[in-house]
Amino acid sequence: MILQELTDYFEELLSLHDFSGADASMNGLQVGVPDQEITKVAFAVDACMEFFQRAAKEGCDVLFVHHGLFWGKPVRVSGSHYQRLKFLLENRMALLAAHLPLDQHPEYGNNASLAKALGLVEIKPFGEYRGIKIGFKGTFPRPLELKEIVRLCGITPETVLSILPFGPKEIRTVGIVSGGAAYDVHQAIEEHLDLYITGEQTHSVYHLCLEEGINMIAGGHYNTEVWGVRALAEKLAADTGLATVFIDIPSGL
Repeated sequence: MILQELTDYFEELLSLHDFSGADASMNGLQVGVPDQEITKVAFAVDACMEFFQRAAKEGCDVLFVHHGLFWGKPVRVSGSHYQRLKFLLENRMALLAAHLPLDQHPEYGNNASLAKALGLVEIKPFGEYRGIKIGFKGTFPRPLELKEIVRLCGITPETVLSILPFGPKEIRTVGIVSGGAAYDVHQAIEEHLDLYITGEQTHSVYHLCLEEGINMIAGGHYNTEVWGVRALAEKLAADTGLATVFIDIPSGL
């Protein structure tokens, strides 16, 4: 397979062009030569030097990330940005990225994958951002308490960033928007949900959640956005026979 074929695969699977007006990320191919022959693809959440170096040791020639190197505005090619690009070019490693398309995908995305891990039913789109609903909401088949939901999210008491236990103790309905979407708790309140799950927390929603009587879990940006790249690694291997590897580099945030 050549790199262009892989780029086309992700374009079709994730509908990357549908997000051109909503997403600041440069989705799709960010670094690479389209006619390059490829053999092994590494997946990770972030385009960082540790990932590049570990992927090179694994013999990977393509990298796929949720958070890429380019975000819709000029970036000075200096410092760490220079070193990252230099490493990719010297090692003939291509870089692809999918930001909002990977949050929103109804089967392999971060939010859908987390909804499935929680065992939700009646799953529907939720969490509008620039005209696109990128999250999902659903219902538990039976009421659950917060501690059980945290466990199902794959988050430990040591890694969860924040829990605001201000809603019903027996939780039936939940909305999910991964990453840095603390303010979308407003939408969860408007839809009368029992719980809102996201990655990051912010001080200004504390009293809002308390006074509106809603539970909120900030599970960590990384912890809520590792789901999509892991699912895609398995999907790509099954569809194409390409060797894939997921490289786990948690930030603790």
